[in-house]
Amino acid sequence: MRARVPRPAGRAPAAGHRPRPGRRLPRARLTGLGCGVLAVVSMIAAAWFCELLGGAPTCYGVLFVVTAAAVSLWVRPADLICAPVAAPIAFAVGLLTTGGLLETVTDLALSAPWVFAGTMTACAITLTRSALQLIRRRASRRAAAAG
Repeated sequence: MRARVPRPAGRAPAAGHRPRPGRRLPRARLTGLGCGVLAVVSMIAAAWFCELLGGAPTCYGVLFVVTAAAVSLWVRPADLICAPVAAPIAFAVGLLTTGGLLETVTDLALSAPWVFAGTMTACAITLTRSALQLIRRRASRRAAAAG
């Protein structure tokens, strides 16, 4: 006899409903901690990759902006504030893994435009997502009140 495992809270599936084979998987959403971990791991990998290229700071900066955008897009709506905070921390941790403390401070000073660009990218995406969420919430409240 099979033991019944309780289903997680949420919408129960319709009887006999099975996902179609061509259907897409649900989009991944990161928690605040997952956002920071993904950013740090990505920037450590980027630092090591750029170190193989001879310490290419432009490549590291571009990879940072891409990482900041990706983290901002994948974080859960409840944890939106974590993306702009985790991005510059990940930048510094990535630099710290390839050099000493003094070299990291020097590289942070020289790479300040990239840090600002990545952080502003994360802020812009986060603010846009937050504004769209607010607009959707107001529209659903109006629709519920109207009918």
